[in-house]
Amino acid sequence: MWSSSQIGIDLGTANILVYSKEKGIILNEPSVVALNTETRDVLAIGIEAKNMVGKTPAQIVAMRPLRDGVIADFDVTASLLKEIMRKASKNMGMAVRKPTVVVCAPTGSTSVERRAILDAVRSCGAKQVHIIEEPVAAAIGADLPVEEPTANVVVDIGGGTTEVAIISYGGVVSSNSVRVGGDKFDDAIISYVRKQYNVLIGERTAEQIKIDIGYAPIDHETRTMEVRGRDLVNGLPKTIELNSKEVQGALSELLWQLLEALRSTLEDCPPELSGDIVDRGVLLTGGGAMLNGLQDWIANQIVVPVHVAPNPLESVAIGTGRSLAFIDKLQKATL
Repeated sequence: MWSSSQIGIDLGTANILVYSKEKGIILNEPSVVALNTETRDVLAIGIEAKNMVGKTPAQIVAMRPLRDGVIADFDVTASLLKEIMRKASKNMGMAVRKPTVVVCAPTGSTSVERRAILDAVRSCGAKQVHIIEEPVAAAIGADLPVEEPTANVVVDIGGGTTEVAIISYGGVVSSNSVRVGGDKFDDAIISYVRKQYNVLIGERTAEQIKIDIGYAPIDHETRTMEVRGRDLVNGLPKTIELNSKEVQGALSELLWQLLEALRSTLEDCPPELSGDIVDRGVLLTGGGAMLNGLQDWIANQIVVPVHVAPNPLESVAIGTGRSLAFIDKLQKATL
């Protein structure tokens, strides 16, 4: 049994992370499930399933049951969570018996979407399930003083959504959620390469391009990368050379949408808290926060300090686990 019987789950579009108070992050797996479409049997989850994306026979599909931070396919998500809990208990070296779970949800999620998350986690045998808003969890995970009457601005750039929130007294004062995240960045790169070069590339290739030579709209030394895909004219494999300026252009429109969400959130900030933002700045978290040059670009645009969380990929998961210590206060703040 879990010695604390308390775990935190970051139910992300791109990755699912599990946090335990004793051991920290005990599991970090992609939110991907390989499914037999004829029998609906789950064949693989996580990294094993992600490695199958784009490489499976007709009756096997590798899919993401979570889209834009919420559950798109309930049954598959429940199966994924059961496997995740089994793997987590194995990593802990003990069996999971009715733990208390804190799981995060996007600020803009509806009551129906939140109910689906609660039901999916309960179906794995959890005794109690608490929901916490993603930006609040990210702020706790990044060691921000969320319970104090000072403004903490968090920009959580996930796989499916970007959550922008001003947090004070343990609750969200002002927030915005836009369907812009790592997946949309990948789609923009795929679309650009298809239009510009008549070459089709896969999601994993696009993700690698984004990581290696993706840049926010700032001046930088041009970098290049060889990319392999399928020529749409003759159907044969083809290698092209992409440079970072091209990728920067492909991502530019999405990044301006992200910035607009941050600006509109700051405009809704009560004047009493605005002074705190000038002093304390904005915290970037989530996988998208690691895009080359993003921190400097946002700082130049909004003219306040911008910081990146110490562990941007893990902040939300760490925050869900830590939030159990004062979950009652947090839930009162969100009522």
